[in-house]
Amino acid sequence: MYEHFFQCPYCWEKVSMLMDPSVSKQTYIEDCEVCCNPIEVTPEFQGDALVGFEAREIGQ
Repeated sequence: MYEHFFQCPYCWEKVSMLMDPSVSKQTYIEDCEVCCNPIEVTPEFQGDALVGFEAREIGQ
């Protein structure tokens, strides 16, 4: 698993998520651990390296 820290697009708090680098590109929804709003997360991996990451509000 890969842990990545980023800013929540709703509350702007620093949060972390664990991601699976065995899938090179995926999109899924996970709730913010601080404000509980749903975040659309799109990580992209090459091997075990995170090469792209986007976290955005749902419906934006």
